[in-house]
Amino acid sequence: MAALDWDDLRVALAVADAGSLAGAARALDVNHTTALRRLDALEARLNTRLFERQRGGYVPTEAGDLLAQEARAIAPRIDDIERRLLGRDLRLTGTLRLTTAFVTMVYLLPQALADFANTHPGIEVEVAESTALLDLSRRQADVALRLSRQVPEHWVGRTLGTAQYKVYVKRGASGLPQRKQPLAALLAKAPWIAFEREGAANRFGRWMQQHIPSEQVRLRVDMFNSMVMMLRTGLAVGVLPTFVAASEPDLMPISGAIDDLATPLWILTHPDLRRTARVQAFMKLVGDAVAKTLQNSS
Repeated sequence: MAALDWDDLRVALAVADAGSLAGAARALDVNHTTALRRLDALEARLNTRLFERQRGGYVPTEAGDLLAQEARAIAPRIDDIERRLLGRDLRLTGTLRLTTAFVTMVYLLPQALADFANTHPGIEVEVAESTALLDLSRRQADVALRLSRQVPEHWVGRTLGTAQYKVYVKRGASGLPQRKQPLAALLAKAPWIAFEREGAANRFGRWMQQHIPSEQVRLRVDMFNSMVMMLRTGLAVGVLPTFVAASEPDLMPISGAIDDLATPLWILTHPDLRRTARVQAFMKLVGDAVAKTLQNSS
């Protein structure tokens, strides 16, 4: 029997944990076809069926249960070895994986990433945009750029500044406020674009749930990028980070900064990777550029 490939075992473990191939692909941040190909290859190599494909998902066979248990036991050790070896890499070449939110990718990172690519052509950057915080310990990413008031204690890095949030409206929009007003007045009288009710799991969604009367909500969205699109229509007012609005000339602020929503922006990595040359170079060049952009937008 050919030697087992850890990447194939990782897929089998993810399928067992998620109960579906689609869930495993999302957890590993690979496409569905890649996950299926690796699982099929593993079953062929073992000449054993690991999962029963049922309408409700993938159910492990006895062999699949055994494989998942063993893979789960050794996974932390393999991830640790990979990180520690990578941390000794002094070359300015190779791949660097960045995890960040959709809004920071669109409004803060493009020029910084382009400048980094031109300065370090031997380093290939992969960007994973997600609202979920990928696990640096499991090598799902090498560097994280995140807006958060709390970050994992064992990650290392620095804050690049604080993102401020204000209420914005389309310039010249009929029936909507066109000058700065007290926040209380906007909350009491203006029509709003808010986050979806399920968005109350994050701090911005909770703030909207607590402060905006439901009868004043004209539309709900699930992320700031969608908020921008709807604000451009002149439908209602909404909250945005100031770094977003700085690139949207058709939108204007009609409130002061909302203290409850001010959020630090972090650039982070795992302790085992902080001395890796490409990680150091990325965190310095991209971090400094993003910090400057954020400062200029406040």
